[in-house]
Order: sequence, then C-alpha cells, then structure tokens
Amino acid sequence: MLQPHDEQFLTRALELAEQGRGYVEPNPLVGCVIVREEKVVAEGWHQKFGGPHAEIVALTAAGDQARGADLYVTLEPCCHHGKTPPCIDSLINAGVARVIVGCVDPNPQVAGQGIAKLREAGIAVDVCENNAAAKKIIAPFTKRMTKGQPWVIAKWAMTLDGKIATHTGSSQWISSDASRALVHRIRGNVDAILVGRVTVERDDPLLTARPPGPRVATRIVLDSEASISLESQLVRTAHQVPLMIVARDTAPPTRVKELEERGVEVYRLPVVAWQEQLTILLDELGSRGLTNLLVEGGSLVLGAFTDIQAIDEVHAFIAPKLAGGKDALSPIAGSGLSDMNAAHSLTDVEIEVLDGDVHVHGFVAKQR
Repeated sequence: MLQPHDEQFLTRALELAEQGRGYVEPNPLVGCVIVREEKVVAEGWHQKFGGPHAEIVALTAAGDQARGADLYVTLEPCCHHGKTPPCIDSLINAGVARVIVGCVDPNPQVAGQGIAKLREAGIAVDVCENNAAAKKIIAPFTKRMTKGQPWVIAKWAMTLDGKIATHTGSSQWISSDASRALVHRIRGNVDAILVGRVTVERDDPLLTARPPGPRVATRIVLDSEASISLESQLVRTAHQVPLMIVARDTAPPTRVKELEERGVEVYRLPVVAWQEQLTILLDELGSRGLTNLLVEGGSLVLGAFTDIQAIDEVHAFIAPKLAGGKDALSPIAGSGLSDMNAAHSLTDVEIEVLDGDVHVHGFVAKQR
C-alpha cells in the first residue's frame, strides 16, 4: 500500500531521471532513490545508452544499506536481457524489502513481468497507477514501443499576427536570440530534425545544434524529386552530420546517385497518398530506434503532420512583430479542420517570455 511519503521520493526519482535526457535514448529516462527509515541513502539514474540502469547505479551506491530498504524507481524494473542483465535479479540479490514503481513498462518484453517476478521473490511492490508525471517522462519511449513510431515535436516561430514569413518569403529572423538558443538546445536532444524542400531552398539551413548537445540529429528533408541543391549546406556537410533525403521512387536515378556519392542517404517512398507516405516514413524511423523527431517546417510539412494527427508536442515562439500580408504563410497549412470544436488542444501548457518572445510549450491532447 502506498504511503504518504512515497510521492516525495518518486518526485525526486523523476528529477534524477531528467538528467539522462538526450543521453539514454532509445532507452527510457529512469531515476531511482533508495530509502531507509524515510531517509535517502542512495540515488541513481540511467546515464547513457548501454550503461547501467538507474536501479543498478543506486544499488551500487547504497551497498549493504540496500538490504531491507525501500527502492523508488520511475519505471518498472526490467526482467529481460538487453544491453545489460535484468535489473530484477540485482534487486532480489540486494535484499530490498519494498519497490515502489512510478509506472508499468510499455515494452512488451516487460509489461508487468518484472513486477510479478519481484512479488514472486517475496518483495512487496506498489505501483503508482495514476502517476501522470512518470508516464509523461517516458511518453516518447511509450509511443515507439506501442506504435513503432518516434515522438513528433513540432516547432515554429511566428509573428504576433501569425506569419512565419513575409509575403516574399523573408523569415530571418522572426524570433529572438534567446528563442533560437532554446531551439538549439532542443535540437541537441532529438534523434532527427525534419523540414521540407521549400524550407531548404529558402533558408539554406544547417539544422545542427550549436553548441552541440548530447545527440547528433539526422537531418531529414522531404524532397520528392531529390532536387535539393548539391551546394546547399546540408549536402556539403553530409559526411559530417547524417542527412536523409526522402524522395519518391520516381526521383531521377542520376540525381539520387549524385547525392549518394556525397554521403547522403536517399530513402525512397512509393508513389502513394502523402498521408500514407508520412506513415511509412514514421514507421521506418521508429524501426531504426529513433525516439524523438523534431519537425521544423515549413507550413506544408507541419500541415501534413497535423492532418494525420502525428504531432505529439509543440514549441511555438511568438514574436512581438506584425508582418501582415494575405499571402504570407501561417505555421500550419494542410487540409485543416472544418469545425473549431475539433481543434487540437494542448495540455500541460507552459508559457515563458524569452527576450520579448512568448514561448508556448505543450502536448497535443489525442484520443488514441
């Protein structure tokens, strides 16, 4: 049975788990706290992919003090061999008396089996079934485990009147230095960054994190005919930072060969409806173990992802500027909705001011 002080220690475990962001993917973020007589004796978190899990780090730090202690962990301990041995064996051997779990592991190889085996070994286990924070921190991992697709983060910067560029296409720079610095930090934590061909033609972006973060994201360009300029920054840096061009099967073979000779991966899709193409691409990225995908635009691309309800999280930067122009683009095009009551709402919304810009961060509420 859960005790009044359990929430306090699980909250601390969640804080520890956050320190692994960008380092542990495709594994989930996990934190662990070991407690005796309501006092913390050891802490740990999963620090890098392939390294020891949070429970093992904490048990090692606790030593003999783990025997008879309570162990708080944000995610169900694993019971299968992966990059590391099963964590439940270590918990059993350490002699912990009770395990408090933030949420059940969505991985089909675990999915409650770890909890069952701990109980079989005589260890009391309490699961916080309604711990929204524990589920939220592993949401990208959960999506990849259950849908086979990466978590999709949409990002855009716009003026106060909702424009991502002027009617001539000028967009540099809408947002402030502080906003762009945050975008670079986000880039440094994701597995891939996706834009459309028009964005590349207009802005010639590099799509890297500056300064570098813990992850080096694959740059992805939706370019049906593989027509990206060979002199673009993306192509010229393909040997240093991975670049994937997503083209149709009908893309000219000579053009594909030119790109591949420059270190570019050309991933070809069948000529089907764009909704199906995006789904095929997301499935492919998920099968490669990519957990977080940042979609930076442009308007047509963000609209396409919105239309198929693939966006999970949003970072919108609203600058105190007015651009005007009936032909100037808004952030999200696509087919759109006919009824405002069906509009996609954000939950857990956070709002901050960054050097005059309003940064809105939230998660897309969906009925799955």
